[in-house]
Amino acid sequence: MSIDTARGFLAEHAPDLTIIELDESTATVELAAKAHGVEPGQIAKTLALKVGEQPFLVVAAGDVRLDNAKIRERFDGKAKMLDEATVMELTSHPVGGVCPFGLATDLPVYCDESLKRFDEVLPAAGSPTSAVRIAPSRLAELVGAEWVDVCAPA
Repeated sequence: MSIDTARGFLAEHAPDLTIIELDESTATVELAAKAHGVEPGQIAKTLALKVGEQPFLVVAAGDVRLDNAKIRERFDGKAKMLDEATVMELTSHPVGGVCPFGLATDLPVYCDESLKRFDEVLPAAGSPTSAVRIAPSRLAELVGAEWVDVCAPA
């Protein structure tokens, strides 16, 4: 179960963080915001993309969308979302629970500037019913992410 890879990563690198596991699904921004009692922007969604043959993850606030022009400029090409099977293979996490913790492969991770509006965000933790509460700066540091500006208001 992919929550185990996230749990193992966090136990090693951030043992003070607790994975929150809920009975209901938090697979969408709306469901997660409601379940955790936060505004949608605080849900840190992890998007699995590729430009050409290079896969990567972008972690962004839940209330923004990818801006194709910004993506093209930053990554020198048009981004495509990865299919569910590829996401599972590369991350070990199912769609709805994708996070930058405990990845199956060494993927580049980027954190969008949209996260910086919040003191605390909630990325998933490897399953559609799990999350962690973390400061955006610590999230980026923990996963070695580069900050980018590739999103726009939804």
